[in-house]
Amino acid sequence: MRKLAAILASVMIICAAGCSSEPNSDSALSNTQSSSSFGESTTNSKFSTQSQSTQQPGDAVQSTENSESANPENKPGISSNIASEEVSEPVITSDPYTRSTRISEVINDPAFGNYGRLIFPVNDGYYSGETLGDLSLTWYNNIDPDKTVEIANYMRSHAESGDVIFYDIYSDSEKAADPRKKDTGLFFFKGDPGEKFAVCSAGGGFAYVGAMHDSFPHALELSKRGYNAFAVIYRPGAQTACEDLSRAVAFIFDHADELEVDTDCYSLWGGSAGGRMSAWVGSYGPEGFGERELPHAGAAIIQYTGHSEYSENDPPTYVCVGDSDGIASWRTMKTRLDNMSALGIDTEFHVYSGLRHGFGIGTGTVAEGWLDDAVKFWEKQF
Repeated sequence: MRKLAAILASVMIICAAGCSSEPNSDSALSNTQSSSSFGESTTNSKFSTQSQSTQQPGDAVQSTENSESANPENKPGISSNIASEEVSEPVITSDPYTRSTRISEVINDPAFGNYGRLIFPVNDGYYSGETLGDLSLTWYNNIDPDKTVEIANYMRSHAESGDVIFYDIYSDSEKAADPRKKDTGLFFFKGDPGEKFAVCSAGGGFAYVGAMHDSFPHALELSKRGYNAFAVIYRPGAQTACEDLSRAVAFIFDHADELEVDTDCYSLWGGSAGGRMSAWVGSYGPEGFGERELPHAGAAIIQYTGHSEYSENDPPTYVCVGDSDGIASWRTMKTRLDNMSALGIDTEFHVYSGLRHGFGIGTGTVAEGWLDDAVKFWEKQF
C-alpha cells in the first residue's frame, strides 16, 4: 500500500482470526505513539496518542490526494441512479440464499452489477470459507451465519426490486487519478424517509474491510429501527480510511434530499479500526480530511479499539468491549472515556465478561442487546 506523505501507514501484524493475546496490550496509553495491536495499528503519524489533545478540527492533516474534492463538479451524482418510484413490489428472480450458498455466487450475482465484489473483502486473503455459513474473517469472533445470510438476501431483494443499495462516493476522474478509489463506496440500508442517518465503519486492521460482520449487521439493525444507515467501504490505511469516511459524510449531505435523510445529529459507528475512524472524524470533522466544513457528528458509537487520543472536540461517545479482548484493552478504552467525561463530554462505557475481539452486534453472546443501548445513547443527543 502506497504511504501518504501526511501519515505513515499502519504497522500490520497479521495473525489468525480469534487471537487470544496481544503483547503489551496494557501499554496502549503510551505518550509517544498511538496504541497498536494485531487487529488495528497506527504509528508515528498525525494520529499519535496524546494524554489530551487541544487541537482544533482544522488542524487535522490535509491530504494532497483529495485536491479534487473541493470542486463539486468532480463529485458523483445520484439522480440517474435512483430507481423509478413506480416499482413497488420486489421481483425475486432466484431462490433465496442459504448457509450453503457459495460466497462467489453472491459476489457474482447479476443483481449487484459491478459492486458485488465489495460485499466481501476485496483482498480475499483476509477471509476464509467457501459458503455464507462458513465465512470467517481475520481478527473477528462470534460471526453469526444466519445474519450473514439475512444481509445477503436483504441486499439482493432490494437490488432486484429496483432499489439503489450502493453509491459511488468518488467521480470517475477521481478514481482514474487513484485507482484504489474504485474499491470504495456506500451501501445504503434505508430506514424511514426523513429520519436521521448513521454511517458504520467496519474494522480490519486498516488492511481490509470486514463489513459483513462489523458494519452491515449494524446498518441493517439500525434501518429496522427506522434510521437511515450507511456502511462505508474504504481504502485500507488510517489516513485514506478517514478520507473516505469523510467523503461519505459529505456525499450524504450533498444528496440528503434524494436520499431522504435528516442530517441533524448524525452518528458515526465503528469497531476496531472502524472505531478509530469514527473517533478521528468525530473529533476533527470531515474538513480535517479534505472535505468542506460540515456539522460534526452528534454521537460516536465505538467498539473494541485501543484508540486513546481524545480532545474537547470529541462528540458524545458510547463504547463497548469484551474483557477477554486480546487486541483492544478494555482498560485503555475506559481510561479514554473517563478523561473525556472529565472534560464534560457525555460518555457511556460497557465491558462484557468473556468476550473476545470483534463480536459485532453480539448475537448469542452476553453483549446481545448492546445496540439498543447505543441507539438510546444516540437519541439522548437529539
